[in-house]
Amino acid sequence: MQDFIIIGHKAVTAGDFSLNDMPGSAGRMDILCRCINSVFFLSHDLRRNVQAHLLLQGGPNPSRIIRFNGEKLRYLNPDERSAGALIKKALEVDNISFLETRSTPGVWIREGDLNTLLSEFSSEGRKIFYFREDGEDIRGIAEKVKDSVFILGDHLGLTEDEEKLVMEKSTGTISVGPLSLHADHCIILIHNEVDRAAFGQIQR
Repeated sequence: MQDFIIIGHKAVTAGDFSLNDMPGSAGRMDILCRCINSVFFLSHDLRRNVQAHLLLQGGPNPSRIIRFNGEKLRYLNPDERSAGALIKKALEVDNISFLETRSTPGVWIREGDLNTLLSEFSSEGRKIFYFREDGEDIRGIAEKVKDSVFILGDHLGLTEDEEKLVMEKSTGTISVGPLSLHADHCIILIHNEVDRAAFGQIQR
């Protein structure tokens, strides 16, 4: 299983946003929707051995964690609106607490923050990698990062406090190239490198 944590600093934590205006009314929820599509979609299928953990921090409620599980996921189509509808439905769940509640097949929601996720993955002994341009190039080490946890920021990156927390709990930093890329593009490149390593297509 590979897990992706995507942080949405402005992504709203209530379900009263418009699917017709996710960049505005939902606090750049469109970025998270594009990441969901990159995490899961193949050409004519879904990746089953992956999970996405969306961390929504834009208020008005406390931060929320929405988990998408590829093995159980249903009703997701390859467009931003489809992912947005699943997020919206999750945020409309009553009495959200620190315990997960299923909103639709393959999608769960709970209250929690970045420390919640990092502490859980650390306690499981999972390898956690943070993406930065100055990290170790994933090309050549893809076999080592299989079944890991990857942390990506939104258009704002990570705050100083978040980066400090991540650096304390992560295995290391990795990079998909020398330039700053969109989070959803980074996810595609991660998958590509891990896929190539799994099928023996990495050139040494």
